Amino acid sequence: MSLASFRITRASIVNLQLMDQPFGFNYSFESENYAKNAGNLLLVGPRVLGVKSEALLETKEPRKFPVEFEAPLRDTDTFEITLSAGYEVDDLPDPVDADYSFASYHSKTEATGGAIRYTRTFEIIELSVPVSRADDLKTFYRTIASDERNTAVLKISSK
Repeated sequence: MSLASFRITRASIVNLQLMDQPFGFNYSFESENYAKNAGNLLLVGPRVLGVKSEALLETKEPRKFPVEFEAPLRDTDTFEITLSAGYEVDDLPDPVDADYSFASYHSKTEATGGAIRYTRTFEIIELSVPVSRADDLKTFYRTIASDERNTAVLKISSK
């Protein structure tokens, strides 16, 4: 899913002067028609922005050299999506936990009152992944790609 149009309603920087704390952005925006109709249901992609999956190993040729990352990384995203009036959560994607010695990825989607909260953490731990672990890295990125395509299902509220 992607945002055809949006309007930023609030934005702030977190921990700009605190060097011992993670730097971050907090922002709110509105996007009309983000949910997709499926009969009397709405499908909503909880991962609103950002792509962590990679297709770098999706080739027919076998890998000859290790995969090298630029630097260690820990990136955390949290998205809260306010439910449309008259709708409630029917189904949410399962949590994802992918732990390897070189990287990890964790995501969780939960219903919180009148919203859906999606949280994920992507971490690069080792800067070099040897050729012998290329299949693990491919599996890791495929797991992330699958999570990034997940949808939450909303139904008309019974209240």
